[in-house]
Amino acid sequence: MIRQTSKELYAAYRESMRKIADIRYASAVLQWDQETYLPPKGAPIRGQQISTLSETAHQLFTAEELGVLLQELKTRGDLTDKEKKNIALSWEDYERQKKIPSAFVRELSETVNKSFHSWILARKKNSFAQFSPELARLVALKKQEAEYLGYSEHPYNALLDEFDKGSTVNKLDKVFGDIRTPLKELLDKIMAKPQVDDSFLHQHFPKDKQWAFGLDILRQLGYDMEAGRQDISEHPFTINFNSNDVRITTRIDEDDFSAMTWSCIHEAGHALYEQGLPDDEYGLPCGEAASLTIHESQSRLWENHVGRSEAFCVFQFPLLQQYFPEQFRGLSATDVYKGINKVQPSLIRTEADELTYHFHVMIRFDIEKALIEGSLQTADIPAFWNEHYARYLNVSVPDDKRGCLQDIHWSHGSFGYFPTYSLGSFCAAQLFDAAQQSVPALENELDNGRYQPLLQWLRNNLHQHGRRYNSNELMVRITGREPGIDNFYNRLLDKYKNIYNI
Repeated sequence: MIRQTSKELYAAYRESMRKIADIRYASAVLQWDQETYLPPKGAPIRGQQISTLSETAHQLFTAEELGVLLQELKTRGDLTDKEKKNIALSWEDYERQKKIPSAFVRELSETVNKSFHSWILARKKNSFAQFSPELARLVALKKQEAEYLGYSEHPYNALLDEFDKGSTVNKLDKVFGDIRTPLKELLDKIMAKPQVDDSFLHQHFPKDKQWAFGLDILRQLGYDMEAGRQDISEHPFTINFNSNDVRITTRIDEDDFSAMTWSCIHEAGHALYEQGLPDDEYGLPCGEAASLTIHESQSRLWENHVGRSEAFCVFQFPLLQQYFPEQFRGLSATDVYKGINKVQPSLIRTEADELTYHFHVMIRFDIEKALIEGSLQTADIPAFWNEHYARYLNVSVPDDKRGCLQDIHWSHGSFGYFPTYSLGSFCAAQLFDAAQQSVPALENELDNGRYQPLLQWLRNNLHQHGRRYNSNELMVRITGREPGIDNFYNRLLDKYKNIYNI
């Protein structure tokens, strides 16, 4: 028997992984259509189609043939460093997925599909009770998934690991414990000061003009419209099928200008990351994002460090006046900067300011942790939610749509995702400070609306590596230290000291 060379084996591995990716991304196209253009009557069969593709991809990935191939490639010493990393990561994924039966994958996919459409209906009826039974079934399956995968200390750890490798309840309890009191103290100081005026954001802004303005901003930031598109959905999201097909969605409120604008910038951050991943690594780990924490660091960096900066407001102010002359008449760029950075406890996470945003995340983390450990039942979520919004943010939740039905994540089965929004925000501040130190002219470039130098720095230092490094390794490589809260908190202090004179 002629022994195959490492090059031949690696080529076989790459071909197998790309076939699996083809199926997974075909399923993703159906999911994108489901959330944008799918006719209501098409929902049941669409769920079946997605479930079939999910099950097929899982069967191919956990096939014994692929396992044998990976084991053989692990023994070969003549692979490149990147090839070795791909094999090591694929083996980790293989071992993890091998623990989950294909029938379970199908059942989970079918339940997610039903849950998503139940969530849509529940939002229309403004009734969590409409969604609760499907969510309960989904929570039960996520508990089962945790048992299949195995865990130490807490079942939620198995699900957290999917979104950020090594993330645990203990680590998150410490991070949120460290930031909760300083944020509350800063919030109290701000609330004792005269409030800034953001009433100009709540005039009438025609949908078509908002849409055109959003596309204008996306192009300026570097989002390649030849490799992507934007559409409307119930909840903004980014989805990719390869680095040359990365799509985003937004939602528009004609009476709230901020609802669309910063969601566009947030999703653009995700999309710029996906468009920057190496296309020659399609289907392989080094062609995928490092983690959801790193993914959220990109969206939060562009949304907050760029989109909510004074430089952005000053440069974009003439464009705002061009699109909306009446709405911005009599205002200055400084007025806009202060208004879009108003700190005010509120109901909706995606529209929250940079400070109170993290209380929204903590509440969701507490709920997910309790659901998975079994100390909270789905029917009790509204009461828990409302109580904690009153405790953390001193706001009263008037209804389910503006309360526990506002996020799409649970209907997707994405338990363990929410903490990455805060972790990503902390990483974003650390990365942005590193970019400022590495690119001396960056401040001047951003002042003049030139965003390419920042994007290129991210391409070179972060995007191109894919999953080659985990979150901690990547942050150490780029910034010289592990992720922390200092850059984030110090930035908030500087920002709000000037806006609120504290």
